[in-house]
Amino acid sequence: MSVVDDLGRVVVIFGGDSAEREVSLKSGSAVLAALQKAGVAAIGYDPAGGGLVGLEALNPDRVFIALHGRGGEDGTLQGALELLGIPYTGSGVLASALGMDKQRTKLVWQSLGLPTPESLMLSSDADWSVVVERLGLPLVVKPVHEGSTLGISIVHSREALQAAYRDAARFDARVMAERFIVGDEYTVSLLGDLVLPAIRVEVPGGFYDYDAKYLSNDTLYHLPCGLSPGVEAELGDLCRLAFEAVGGEGWGRVDVMRDAAGQFWLIEVNTSPGMTDHSLVPQAAAHVVIDFEALVLRILAATLASSRP
Repeated sequence: MSVVDDLGRVVVIFGGDSAEREVSLKSGSAVLAALQKAGVAAIGYDPAGGGLVGLEALNPDRVFIALHGRGGEDGTLQGALELLGIPYTGSGVLASALGMDKQRTKLVWQSLGLPTPESLMLSSDADWSVVVERLGLPLVVKPVHEGSTLGISIVHSREALQAAYRDAARFDARVMAERFIVGDEYTVSLLGDLVLPAIRVEVPGGFYDYDAKYLSNDTLYHLPCGLSPGVEAELGDLCRLAFEAVGGEGWGRVDVMRDAAGQFWLIEVNTSPGMTDHSLVPQAAAHVVIDFEALVLRILAATLASSRP
C-alpha cells in the first residue's frame, strides 16, 4: 500500500467562526484541492455549520486542520479530536494553546533566555505614560489571542496609545503592548525535522498588516533572504528552539525581527500557518523543491507516526 492508501478518509477542516475565517477558507480550499489531486480520499468540512457532531458523522480516519485563530488553532479543536480518537495534523493541545497566547509564549521564551521584545499587559485604566516610559516609542499594541495581525497597531505617540488599546480590545479581552523593533522582518517555517529557508518580508508601507499579508500584490518576499549562510543558520536554530519551547510539532512558523545591531528578536509562533497563495510556508517549501502537493502530503503523513490518537 502507498502512503496515500494508508491515510484513509481525510477531512480538511476550514472556515470556522473566528476572525480569521476568510483566510481559513482560502487555506482549506487550497489544501483540499492538493490532497484530492494527489489521490487522497479527502473532503472539506466547515465546523461553523455542524460543529463536532457534523465532523464525527463524516467518520474521518484523520483530520487536516486548516483552521486559523481561536476555535481551531488554540488547542480546543485539538483536545476534542483527541477525545474522539481522531489523528490530526500539527501541534497538540498544549503547544496550540500556548502558541495562541502571545504573552505566555513570551514568558516561556524569556524563561529560557530566548530573545523577545519586552512587553506589558494593558487595561482600560492603564497609565499610558508609564507604558511609554517603560517600552519607549514607537511600540506595538496587539490582541493576545488573535492572528493575521488583526487588531494590531504601531503607536508613535502617547496620545495614540489609548485608541490603539480600544481597537485591539475589539478582538480580545486581553491586550498587550510590546517594544517595537526597528529593522527587517523574517519568518522561518518548520516542517518536521526540516528548517525551511528564511524569508525576509518587505512591505512598501512598512507594516506587515492583514492587507499586506493577504490582499496586496506589493509585498515583497525575499527568498533567499539575503543573510549569510552562517547567520541564516543561526536564525534557523533560534526558531527551532522557539518552536520546541512551546511544544510545537509537525509543522509551524516563527516570526522574527532583526534590529540594526543584527540581533534577532522572536515575535510569535504560528502552529497552524496560512496556506493561501500569499502564504509563507508554501513559498519556503517550494524553494527547496517541495511543491504544494508534496507539502500537504508531508504534513498529513506525519499523523501516521504520531503518538497521539
